[in-house]
Order: sequence, then structure tokens, then C-alpha cells
Amino acid sequence: MKFISLVIAALSLGQAVLCANSEVHGIYDLAARQLPQFADKFEFVLVAPASTSSNDSYTISTKAGHDTVVISGTTVNSLARGFYHYVEQCGRVPISWTASTIKTLGSLPKLCGAGHGGSLNGAAVVAWRYYFNTVTFGYTTAFYSWADWEHLLDWAAMHGINMPLAWVGYEQVLIDVFEEFGFSQDQIVDFLSGPAFQSWNRFGNIQGSWNGSPPLEWPRRQMQLQQKIVKRMVELGMTPILPSFTGFVPSGITELYPKSAVINSSSWAGFPVIYTNVTFLEPLDPLFTKLQVAVIQRQQTYYGNVTHYYTLDQYNENSPFSGDVGYLKNVSSGTIESLRAADPNAVWVMQGWLFFSDASFWTDERIRAYLSGPDIGQLLILDLFSEGSPQWQRTNSYYGHDWIWCELHGFGGNQGLEGNLPTLTQGFTSAMANSSSLVGVGLTMEGQEGNQIVYDILLDQAWSSSSLNIRRYTKEFVKARYGPMTVPADIIECWYDLVSLVYMNNASSVVNVVPKSIYELAPNINGLLNITGHHPTEAFYDFSSLVTIWKKLVCAVASSPTMLQQPHVHYDLVDITRQVLANQFLYLYVEFMDFYNTTNPSTFTFSEVIDRGQPLLDVLRTADSVLYTDVNFLLGSWIARARALADGNDTIADYYEFEARNQITLWGPTGQINNYASKQWGGLMFRNVSAFQPVTFLHTWEKWGQSENQTWGVQRDLLPIVLELVKKF
Repeated sequence: MKFISLVIAALSLGQAVLCANSEVHGIYDLAARQLPQFADKFEFVLVAPASTSSNDSYTISTKAGHDTVVISGTTVNSLARGFYHYVEQCGRVPISWTASTIKTLGSLPKLCGAGHGGSLNGAAVVAWRYYFNTVTFGYTTAFYSWADWEHLLDWAAMHGINMPLAWVGYEQVLIDVFEEFGFSQDQIVDFLSGPAFQSWNRFGNIQGSWNGSPPLEWPRRQMQLQQKIVKRMVELGMTPILPSFTGFVPSGITELYPKSAVINSSSWAGFPVIYTNVTFLEPLDPLFTKLQVAVIQRQQTYYGNVTHYYTLDQYNENSPFSGDVGYLKNVSSGTIESLRAADPNAVWVMQGWLFFSDASFWTDERIRAYLSGPDIGQLLILDLFSEGSPQWQRTNSYYGHDWIWCELHGFGGNQGLEGNLPTLTQGFTSAMANSSSLVGVGLTMEGQEGNQIVYDILLDQAWSSSSLNIRRYTKEFVKARYGPMTVPADIIECWYDLVSLVYMNNASSVVNVVPKSIYELAPNINGLLNITGHHPTEAFYDFSSLVTIWKKLVCAVASSPTMLQQPHVHYDLVDITRQVLANQFLYLYVEFMDFYNTTNPSTFTFSEVIDRGQPLLDVLRTADSVLYTDVNFLLGSWIARARALADGNDTIADYYEFEARNQITLWGPTGQINNYASKQWGGLMFRNVSAFQPVTFLHTWEKWGQSENQTWGVQRDLLPIVLELVKKF
């Protein structure tokens, strides 16, 4: 009997180990992708949390007498975070949005900075680390391949993100459900927007496509991509937030369901009626719940029963039909009831942007009414712009609902250097101390284009109860970002100066988001200077100080040119050079306008205008040359990604290319939000300067440097360009 008991116990233990291994296989796969040469040297172990209320935690240790690194964690995601803690801090190798140098490790790093018991430890101070803005799926990931997504999800997991938004492929779900409810294919296609603009169709801001009907191959392929994305998210210990039925429907609903309670949502951003005033089915209508159940059930069929969290935004830059508080409460009550009819444990995830962007409508009384529909625990609110315009204080922590402190920072994928690290670290820890319903921290940037330190520090702050020391953090960030080489002291000093100048922005009352360069804007003799708001051109630091930092960085790199083989060194030198040139263009533009405004136009000569304008054009030429040295700063990369998704079908590839081009220029059929998502990319800035006209020569700076259907890659070497440029400064 004792023998049988031992056998049963052994079998039970074996089954437990098997289950544990199956739970963490995604982390073993992560290690194999990122560090294949040493993947067999890691052991990942799930352990029970100290209490049911404990947040994620991990411990890193080594086995005595073995070269095995043991990472124990209370969740699968904490194991990914622990793995990154080890390789980044002990191996001095990072993964960023643009690259990973983890594979360059030549040996397994020794455990560094070990504390009590010879181990490293980490513990999250919040339950959730959220990722994405709905519009990031337009400005950044619209044309991502599976390889792009694999890299981004590995980055997210290793930075401790455990709650990502997962919008990809939503249109195929809508198509399936709308067809089930009797909508024709024409009605559905006329409602959907193209790949680069789906985010705003999902918000109910726009409908249709000014580029012709979207190919139906797109949503089918995107849904297949989403199946991979969601599976990988779960393997990495993340809880995906899936879409839901928002209420926005094809206008033909009134033909199919004449008694349905529908309204037209408000117009958006000056778009023609045909592309906006989207039809909205009221959540009070029983048909809303039927459609909601169908959408969520269809997603469960495609992706499995992987989450209880659903994103749903009805009034993102849309005004409600009525401001009556009873109406607003009924809308939110009907919405949560529809979600819970589909999933009894559903939690509604809402972006809190509406309370800021339409503050004149959303009075405290109306906010309270709208948020009173769901019970506490049924709603999770993203305080979308916590570092700039927080709403949690105004709403008394959203009247007790769970909420997440989020960093927006950048609009439309702007690229200027800017950040306020003290606000991120101290603002978040202050909110923790003053709000009992704060449950997480999140990144909600509209587009991912540089300023990596500004985002990394907030994710790292999620694992520290006290505000991070910015100088110490900067040093460790740079040593890892430029590793595994030993980073020269003068480069670290450059970064101290850079952080002090642009990443501790003390003019946040004027500029509190990523700036835009004026050479991205439509050429004009008025209105380009001192713009504030979401796309500021106002100068908030001393330009000459940045030139000094840049020169020191160039000299440091020139003394050891092989440093430029490290992708993050190369990226940052391009990025800082880009900013120096953007600042120089602004300075020269001001000089030219002084000449223009103080000179009698009747005395202008053609040659004088050419002479005065030539320095501006020279800056553009140089900027183009610099940007062409890095694949991350190329128009061709953006367009090549878009065309590649057509799998060789030239007609579809042309459609995708138009979408890609339109977003970063006109953004609409006739420039409704022109240049909102403009970029400083090689090939996008400058083409032809020969056709000068007196006074209006500024119109020759160009946004269209690539002929249709052409793509290209890196064309030049960076170091000779910047060395020559230093001489000119």
C-alpha cells in the first residue's frame, strides 16, 4: 500500500511538473528567440504568490555548482520580466522598439547586484501594465507583419506589460456578424475604412474609404494574423483586451431594421458627410445586445476564451446625442449589460480621452452619470493623458472605478525630442498614494517614434514604490542601450546633459508633448512659429545647448567608429542629428521671415530670394542624407511594409501604398487633418528645388520624394555626413 501511495505521489508530482512546464513554455520559447545560444541555461519556475492580493514578483538566482540561471515568478509575465532584468542589467543588452542586441552576448552573464541570499528580486507595485492606444494600430502597426509583431510582443513581455490592447482583425469579425444579421456586402464595404484609417472607423469618427473599396482580402488576412498575436500574448502571460461591438453600424441598418433606435454621430475633423456622421445604434435597443453577443462569441470562436476585458469607446471625439444625465446613465447601463450578456464576467475598458477632449460637454455631473451605469469592478478606465492632462483628480478617481495611469506623450507619431521624466516618476507614485482605485500603469502613445527612455522609465517605475532616481536611471539605461560594449564615460555624460536639457522639460505649461518640426508642415509665411497644443513648434530649450551635446556625441563616436555597428548607437545619433537640423531649419526660417517682413516686396529680386532661401534648402538636403542612413527613418520602409502585405498583387499593393502615403500627408480625401501624422523620413522631406518663384520659394520644400511603386533602403554612411556637418556648425 505504501508503495502504491509513493507511485501515486510520484505520478502526481510528475503531472504537476508537466503542467508547470506547459504553462511556461512561452517563456522558454521567448528565451530561445532572444538568446538562443544560452536558452538551455535557463530554468523558469512558477511559484505561489505570498497572498491573493500580491502583485507580480520574481526572483533570479543561480544553481550552486551549475551555470543555470533560475528565474522564479508568481506569473508567467513576471518570468518574462525577470528574464529581461537579468539580460539587461547583468548582460548590458537591451531590446527596444527598433532592435534587440541580446543575441550578441558572448557568454552567460554573472549574476549582478545580488542582494540577500545571492539573488535578484523584482515586485510590481500595480496589477496591470497596459499597452497601446487604439490609434497606435493606425500610426505604427497598420502594416506590421508577423515578424514585426513577434518582436514587439517580446519587447512588451520583457518590459512587464501584461495587458495589451488587441485590435487586429476586428473588421473580419464585424463582416461575419453583419452578414449574419442581413447586411449586404456592399453595405458593409461602404462602411469600413482602409488599413491606415481603421482606428478612426472603430471609434465611429469616420466611415468608408476615399481610396475606393477596401479589398476583402485585408480583413481575412488580418484576422489570421490576430490569431497568432492573441496566442502569443497568452503564451507570454498577457491578458489581451479584445474589441467589442461599439454600436457603429452601416447606414443600411434602417432598411433592415426599420424600428431600430439609431442616430447619426457627430461630424469629425471637417470630413465630408459621406465619410463621417457615422450611424450609431443606441445601446438601449435590444438589437445592440444581440450584435454584442454575436461579436464576442465570434471572437471566442476565432481566438478562444482568453479574456474578460473588452475595449469599447462610444464617444471618442464624438458628442452624445443628449446631455441628459438619465440618458447618459442608460447608455452606459445598456452597454455593460450587453457585454455581460455575452460574458458574465466582462469588464468594459474605456479610454478616458473623451473627458479631456470634449471637456465643455463632459461636466462633472455628466461624467458621474455616464460612469454610474456599470457597477464598481465592471469598468476599467484608461486615464489616457495622465502626464499632461489627468482626469482622475477631477473625477475623484473616476468615482471609485478601477483606472490606469497612462502616458500619451506623442500625437500622430511625432518625432521631436521631449519628455518630462520627473512628471512620469513622481506623478505616478503620487497618484498611487492618493487613489485607492489605481490598478495599473500604461503606455498610450498615438505612435511609436523614438524617445525610448520616456516610455521605458514609466514601465520600470511600475516595479518601484518610490520614484526612480533619474540620474542613476539614465546611466543604467545608456549602459544597457549601447551594450554589451563598455560605454565610454563621455557618452554617458552626453546623456546626462541630454536628459537635463530635453527630458526634464521645465516648460511643460507651454510644451508637454512631442514637438513637430516646421519643415513637416505645409510651407507658409505665417502660422508656423510658436504653435502650442498637441503638435507644438514652440522652442522649449536652448538649441545651442543641443548642438554642444551633439558635437560631443559625434566626437565620441568618431573616436571609435565601430560603435555605429550597434543599432541603438546608430539610431540615436541619427535621431539627435535630425533634431539639430530641424532646430537649425527653424532658426533659418525665422531669419528669412525677418528679411521678408522688413523688406519692400517690390524690391525683391529673384536672385536675392534664392540666396536668402538657399540655407534652408541646404538643411533639407542634409537632413535627407542623414535620414537615409538608417532603415528606421525611411519613407521606403513604411511603404515597403504596406506593399508587402499584398503578396504580389499589384492592384492591392497600390491600394495599400495610397493608404500609407495619405496618412502621413493629407490624412483625408482633401487634407482634412493635413500633416497630423507627418514624419521626418528620408524621401519624404525634399525632392526638387529648381522651380523657384520669388517670395514663394518656401513652397519648394517637398513631402513626396519617392515615385509611386518604388521602395528603397539605406543609401549612405552616417559618420562622414555628421563629421562634415560638425564643421559647418
